[in-house]
Amino acid sequence: MYQSIRTRIEGQMANLKNRFGQVKELPLGEVLPTEVVAQAVEEEVGAHRQRVFPPLVTLTTFIGQVLDPDHSCREAVAQVVAARVAAGEEPCSSATGAYCQARQRLPEELPLRLMRETGQALEAQAEADWKWKGRPVKLVDGTTVSMPDTEANQEAYPQPSGQAPGLGFPQARLVGLIGLSTGAVEQIAIGPCQGKQTGEHALLRRVSDALVAGDVLLGDGYYSSYWLLAQLRAQGADGVFELHHRRASGLSRWQKEAQVVWEKPKQRPDWMDEATYQRMPASLTVRVIRSRGKVLVTTLLDRKTYPRRAICRLYTQRWHVEVDLRFIKEVMQMGVLRGQTPAMVRKEIAVHLLAYNLIRTVIAQAAHRYAVAPRTVSFKAALQLLTAFQNKGLLDTAATCQASYEPLLHSIIGHRIGNRPGRTEPRAVKRRPKKYPLLTKPRPQAREELFPEVQYA
Repeated sequence: MYQSIRTRIEGQMANLKNRFGQVKELPLGEVLPTEVVAQAVEEEVGAHRQRVFPPLVTLTTFIGQVLDPDHSCREAVAQVVAARVAAGEEPCSSATGAYCQARQRLPEELPLRLMRETGQALEAQAEADWKWKGRPVKLVDGTTVSMPDTEANQEAYPQPSGQAPGLGFPQARLVGLIGLSTGAVEQIAIGPCQGKQTGEHALLRRVSDALVAGDVLLGDGYYSSYWLLAQLRAQGADGVFELHHRRASGLSRWQKEAQVVWEKPKQRPDWMDEATYQRMPASLTVRVIRSRGKVLVTTLLDRKTYPRRAICRLYTQRWHVEVDLRFIKEVMQMGVLRGQTPAMVRKEIAVHLLAYNLIRTVIAQAAHRYAVAPRTVSFKAALQLLTAFQNKGLLDTAATCQASYEPLLHSIIGHRIGNRPGRTEPRAVKRRPKKYPLLTKPRPQAREELFPEVQYA
């Protein structure tokens, strides 16, 4: 990369780091090194002209946009205009056209790659006390997001089949791997909600390369399949899942745990080729554990190293993935996306997750500084404090960051989450929605029937 471009990237990267209070003296401060970002821009973008919105400025503005409650491009550009004036630069146009075109040019892989880099680097630097028996634990779960009802989105991510045309919204399924220690998203797979190879198992297979020897995968009963457990053992990893309700536990009425042998299914699944099927072991020894009305299955067979109670306590931590997804979808407003095309939808998801990881980095730094576990610190409070410090200009430059980061960390650590062992919540809401009738026909048709004399454009 030309030296002038690299110099500009370093300056733009400094602005991104300042936004999240990242200074060299901070622990875990190299989660997003400038050299790594420069290499990612070089490989994913290549040579590019100097514009008002070069790739990193576009990405930083995009991050600010998804974190802002307004979420509009107009608000994002307004923030850029104000920042340029505050820095003594010539203000750019307040029209959104240039920024929207820059978002279109931004490669999908750039925010995805930086999201993976930040998540994996943060988990790699997690302290030993944050891990489970010295091993990294990854949480797995799936969720869905909706998007505007455009023709392109419907083609890539069709709406649920139970909804009539014109009445539903395109829907995408996400399956992510989230570190239990820090809450960072390490991998994400995005796909439609219907069709072959669109289920959570299929999406998990697309990101299973993020699982390495020594990892422990923690998930609900949907993931407790023979094939996944066999794959984990082949990778040197382990799994802890709730037993699927259709599989017999093998436990007698009074047994609390037992080792059970699972035979390889005789029928090869459609998604697996014959060579892979032949490589699968003929049988698999698993450990089945009864825990608080649930039955767990795990490949952790050593009872001395991994006592039954420890595994039961670990499974209670699975609820963190539900809370993490709620933070991302509700607190960060990713549940309903705004992209008009599938490519923009995927970029929007990647930028949300990158911003989420950067906030998790700040939380981990506060936890390190004050010797607590990151999971005991409030995510929403950290986001609110970061936003407040940014709005007051306390994170605009390296000098202000240097003076502000200690009060920022101290304020973040003041919002602790109470001890809630065995946390679980019913999937139900108490507040009733307003009693409006459901829309049973496309909105333009309903509007014409309501006021037939009005001619709508």
